[in-house]
Amino acid sequence: MRRTLTASLILTSCLARLQAEDKTLEVVHQIKAEAFDNSKVMEHLSYLADMYGPRLTASPEFQQAADWAMSRLKEYGVANVHAEKWGPFGRSWSLQNFTLEMTAPRYSHLVAFPLAWSAPTNGAQSGDLLFAPMKQGKFGDITENKKELKEYEATWKGKLKGKIVLVSEAKMPKPSEKPLFRRYTDAELADIGKSPEPSIRRNIPIDQVKIPSDEEEAYKYFESLPEATIDQIIDQFFELINEMGRFFHDEGAVGIIRADQRAHNGLLFAESAGSHKAKDPMAPPTFVVTEEQYSRMTRLIEKKQAVSVRMNLQAKASTQDIDGLDIIGEIPGQKKPDQVVMIGAHYDSWHSGTGATDNGAGSAVMIEVMRILKAQNLKMDRTVRIGLWSGEEQGLYGSKAYVKAHFADPKTMQVKPEHSQLDAYLNLDNGSGRIRGVYLQGNDAARPLFEKWLEPFRDLGVTTMSLKNTGGTDHLSFDAVGLPGFQFIQDPLDYNSVTHHSDMDTYDHAVPEDLMQASAVIATLVYDIANADEEMPRKPLPLASEAK
Repeated sequence: MRRTLTASLILTSCLARLQAEDKTLEVVHQIKAEAFDNSKVMEHLSYLADMYGPRLTASPEFQQAADWAMSRLKEYGVANVHAEKWGPFGRSWSLQNFTLEMTAPRYSHLVAFPLAWSAPTNGAQSGDLLFAPMKQGKFGDITENKKELKEYEATWKGKLKGKIVLVSEAKMPKPSEKPLFRRYTDAELADIGKSPEPSIRRNIPIDQVKIPSDEEEAYKYFESLPEATIDQIIDQFFELINEMGRFFHDEGAVGIIRADQRAHNGLLFAESAGSHKAKDPMAPPTFVVTEEQYSRMTRLIEKKQAVSVRMNLQAKASTQDIDGLDIIGEIPGQKKPDQVVMIGAHYDSWHSGTGATDNGAGSAVMIEVMRILKAQNLKMDRTVRIGLWSGEEQGLYGSKAYVKAHFADPKTMQVKPEHSQLDAYLNLDNGSGRIRGVYLQGNDAARPLFEKWLEPFRDLGVTTMSLKNTGGTDHLSFDAVGLPGFQFIQDPLDYNSVTHHSDMDTYDHAVPEDLMQASAVIATLVYDIANADEEMPRKPLPLASEAK
């Protein structure tokens, strides 16, 4: 009798588990059908890129894009949609019109783009070119970079007034030997999935950081530094850029022309000219040109040939710092509404393209995830919240401000009540490539959960779990205060080779099928996490960064 009862209980338990699994697979089928057959992700992206791109933080264009996103989320039935201000950020800067022309020894219309927070020219300005190249310092080696900047200032002080200065080193354009568009191979994914090699955490002062010359060793060294030190390096890197802008302004240079070291095949990569803070003087009008045009001008100068340029830059800039803002919306949970599963992407972009792959793609996917969950009326125990961040390109400012306001300040690690209520944060920000797995951010206990939840997507290429830290985007703001924050592994496509921060960051470089796959993957993960019996496992709380 007991044996029969035991067998009956086992059978009942197995049937219950199978029914639960069938229910889960039924939901996966619903999500896939909505994400693939009724997709709106490219429609979202077209609005973000074609209509509202670019979206420089604190610009009128960003505000218009934010208003559109909030309207669309409300249209889909998302609740509590609002903008959360943070800051102040800095000046508002909006590009109106520009031209850059070589007028001697021959006329040439230069393919160029102004850098953000450049001062306007107040009408066309002409000047002779002065080749005053600055060494390309090694990122992270702050001590050496400061030394080189001081040497540069001493060399050129008093010699730049009235000149248009070529500040990049001369180089001959070389044909690219690598494919511009690619997907991860199985071997590459296997390598990403390998656990990182053990390394000693280097708790050293920032002025003693010495980055090795070998690229692979430099990466390992950088990864071994505490997050607080990396943040300091990034802050000081931007301060060096700001110091250069102040120097050129104080010396009376008419303008600056650069050739970005990433440039190739006529591409332009445009970021910041100098400080975006109202307390600092704006950098002189600063343009980046193609490497082909830049090398032509330097060759002419080497031949002792005078080269003249006419520049015109019209831009609107505020005289005071203004706030940034983040876009927030929710689908309330039914059984555990105080517990939150959060998804996010940065909404801001640089300004030479339309911010399609960086990061209109990630933002469009996350808006689509909210649409799918609402369209299918899926029942979820926990609240699902979307965050679209500003200020990511200048240092994760928007997500950092949100985390500090709601969860904890990494400097003190005094946690707030909401800290215990956030279950997980999922981030998408590596172009429009399809999802191939998850960067687990060193969270070993999360691996079996993601492997189970993503099993239905193995035939769509989602196969890799990596303990490594991908770095450089908004999941780090959550991880910095001990919250489970994750970034997805994505196929590279042409993100790093062509579109990232370039004038080719446009709608045409997004792959619809990949973004549809990403929408289905993330919507399924959100559903699973929101209905899981247990909360996502956490790593130990980090130490306060002030103590590091």
